[in-house]
Amino acid sequence: MRKDSSSRHILISFASLALLFTSLCGATAFANEEAPSQDAERVFRFNVSPNGYPPYLITEGDQQSGIMWDVVVLVAEQLDYRVVAEKIPRKRVDQMLMDGYIDGTTRAKEWTDNPEDFVFTDPVVNIEEVLFVPKDSAFQFEVPEDLLSKTLVTHLGYHYPALEPYFESGDIRRFDVSKDRDMFLYVLHGEDLDAAIADRLVGKWILRNEGLQKEFTTTSTKLSEYGFRLMLRKEWAPFANAFNRELQALRENGTLDEILSNYR
Repeated sequence: MRKDSSSRHILISFASLALLFTSLCGATAFANEEAPSQDAERVFRFNVSPNGYPPYLITEGDQQSGIMWDVVVLVAEQLDYRVVAEKIPRKRVDQMLMDGYIDGTTRAKEWTDNPEDFVFTDPVVNIEEVLFVPKDSAFQFEVPEDLLSKTLVTHLGYHYPALEPYFESGDIRRFDVSKDRDMFLYVLHGEDLDAAIADRLVGKWILRNEGLQKEFTTTSTKLSEYGFRLMLRKEWAPFANAFNRELQALRENGTLDEILSNYR
């Protein structure tokens, strides 16, 4: 009886050790599967859109630049990510972001139908819609009522909340143009066109590249102002938090101002 009991004890001990070994091996395999190697490259797939959005995103063949691109690449390097440019049409961006085809895009919260579905970083820069007026014009603008009976060159398909009631009533007229560059040419050479509505930095970028800086002035009064940010999937919240910390450092050490000055 003592011998049988001893044998059973040994068998049970071996079985227990075998079970423990199997469990440990399984846990190790699971951990190795879930945790990427320290040498694995981390990639941030960033939408730059097919035509860019100068000076925020500039696409020239396979080369990328612009305010947002420069900031994202600089911050990503600090966070040990490599940025890959993806050119996604505007109508497909939100769904392809949700589906994981891209990891982030530029956006203002106010331009997003369902902002609660995403995570946003702090603003990198502000989008400021202002009026671009010919320098020899006596045009003045402080409140929307100053624009009554005026005709403004606007971007086709864009909405301007502060002026929509006046556009609908016809008290202010809009003249739609499909390309940003052409808006300024229409104001200069068209008939009875008083000013163009454009983002301040976008307008100044176009005027600089077209040699028209001396032809226009901008109003100090803004029609709107929105924070231009990164929009990401919710699981990228830790990245957004880290991005915000690095962005704040760029503000404090003057690097962000240097980047902005390159595109003004």
